[in-house]
Amino acid sequence: MISPVKTLVTTAATAVGGRNGHSETTDKLVSVDLSVPKAMGGPGKPNTVTPEHLFAAGYAACFGGSLDFIAKRHKKDASKAKVTCTVGIGPREAGGLGLVVDLRIEDMSLPKAELEPLVREAHETVCAYSHATRGNVAVNFTVVGA
Repeated sequence: MISPVKTLVTTAATAVGGRNGHSETTDKLVSVDLSVPKAMGGPGKPNTVTPEHLFAAGYAACFGGSLDFIAKRHKKDASKAKVTCTVGIGPREAGGLGLVVDLRIEDMSLPKAELEPLVREAHETVCAYSHATRGNVAVNFTVVGA
């Protein structure tokens, strides 16, 4: 079941030419040229990105903010946590393409035993990308603490 959302902020982007084209937000703050990597049978043009680059950057930022929000609830500080999101794409057994996400969370200011439950709570209760991927995309975690 989809939970209703009270929209607070909206953004829009337009892509022309699909994975071998150009994408930009309507406010022009993000503007990128795209190219299918050679490993996927594309031209792999230099200085271009893929939709997976954009997804990884967004997920890393969203998760970092969610983690800090949860940490503050528990009177801890995760504002300096480093979140690295790796996004893979490839053929699915069921057909079509699918994504795989690896999130690496590092925060040497918190013991790993304290950081792990914060990461779990951020993933389960706050992060919009985690909610969007749940049940659709494999998300794997590596947690590194003090």
